[in-house]
Amino acid sequence: MMKRIVVLLALALLVPASAFAAGAAVTSYGLRAGFSTSPDQLVLGGQMAVSDIAPSISFDPNVEFGFGDSETVIAFNLDLHYHFALRNTSWSPYIGAGAGINFFSVDVPPGFPGDNTFTEVGGNIILGASVPTKSGHDFFGEMKLGLGDIPSFKLLAGLNFGH
Repeated sequence: MMKRIVVLLALALLVPASAFAAGAAVTSYGLRAGFSTSPDQLVLGGQMAVSDIAPSISFDPNVEFGFGDSETVIAFNLDLHYHFALRNTSWSPYIGAGAGINFFSVDVPPGFPGDNTFTEVGGNIILGASVPTKSGHDFFGEMKLGLGDIPSFKLLAGLNFGH
């Protein structure tokens, strides 16, 4: 398990470092909210976006806090999105994939032995779309399918500030 965490942290440092070396910069930051299943939770979080690390590709790291179903989950995700350009519309659909570290804390009833915290590393497959708002920000909605022992499904919406 420790080996997976070290590899993921190394990737977490290499991807943004290479993006910044190529002249990319943080282009937006924002808030996200939604729900997850397995465990069934309310999810709140934040993210930033580093656009143009390659043509039509952005690096979108985020943190998500899940509450409910007798568990608390803190997820650190390193997501890459491929953005499609559509004619005659301001909508921008995207697909993506990512890896993440998920820290779980389970509410164990008093008197029951056992460890109530653990860490899991997993992946995400992402499908989403964003659209500019009249105020100059970007509204987005996305669906994440979890791979591994992490939340299996998330439906999120949010707002990114800045361009």
